[in-house]
Amino acid sequence: MKNKKPHRINSITELHKLGGYDKPQHPLISILNLEGLANSTDITTVIFDFYVVSMKRGCNKLFYGQQKYDFDEGMLGFLAPGQILRGEDNGLPHNLSGWMLFIHPDFLWNTSLAKKIKRYEYFGYNTNEALFLSDKEETVINGIIDNIRSEYSSNIDKFSQDIIISSLETLLNYAERFYERQFITRKITNHNILNRLEDVLGERINSEDLLLKGLPSVHDIADILNISSKYLSSLLKQLTGQTTQQLIHEKLIEKAKEKLSTSELSVSEIAYQLGFEHPQSFNKLFKSKTNQSPLDFRQSFN
Repeated sequence: MKNKKPHRINSITELHKLGGYDKPQHPLISILNLEGLANSTDITTVIFDFYVVSMKRGCNKLFYGQQKYDFDEGMLGFLAPGQILRGEDNGLPHNLSGWMLFIHPDFLWNTSLAKKIKRYEYFGYNTNEALFLSDKEETVINGIIDNIRSEYSSNIDKFSQDIIISSLETLLNYAERFYERQFITRKITNHNILNRLEDVLGERINSEDLLLKGLPSVHDIADILNISSKYLSSLLKQLTGQTTQQLIHEKLIEKAKEKLSTSELSVSEIAYQLGFEHPQSFNKLFKSKTNQSPLDFRQSFN
């Protein structure tokens, strides 16, 4: 019977032992081939205390949180420490292939990546937002992985960590570039998301929900769209130059202008109807976006 309880893995040595691999060649970084992994353990749910970069094929039976992988093609995925990966009840898929790169946070200590790695937003994406690679892009990524594996498999010296860190940074920068390409090339899917976003914001701002629930947050909107807030923000930045928060504010200001120019409601009443607890916050936002106070805007119509 498969063990459904999440199993936390906090060392590279434990990871190798659990998967039935040979002892690791480096205590803080490892690249494992995935062929044969499905039969090596009865654990179906794991929490890694590592950064994980994975190139996988045959992923239609893997979950990340509650989201199921919905594709069989090769793709690049990313996990940050503490995130959950699980298989279905009958275990990991038997046709799984590819590799996984595990990086313990301690390996990054006192390096250029220690803080910088947190700026790569795709570590917060869901698995259905993974990166699909062209054959050429896949070759580039696999070449970097081969270099990392070769470096930590050789005799470790004072240059080893710097060389590996440099390769890791190159890999992550390529991934960022390829994600931008994906945002552009998957136009139909991405524009459907934008259209749904417009509809969701319109419905929320024009309904009584603002009175009951307050201003919509980025997380609220992303949940409704069934995508991660980081992916939504990255997509919007690439396609529109705006963040999700900026778009929410833009729609609020549009509605505020409508109410200021067509109703006799006070500024405080309008602020309340738009979900602001304090009129001062509404006034500050309105002025920052229009260079006018709400009253000045209203008076310009008189």
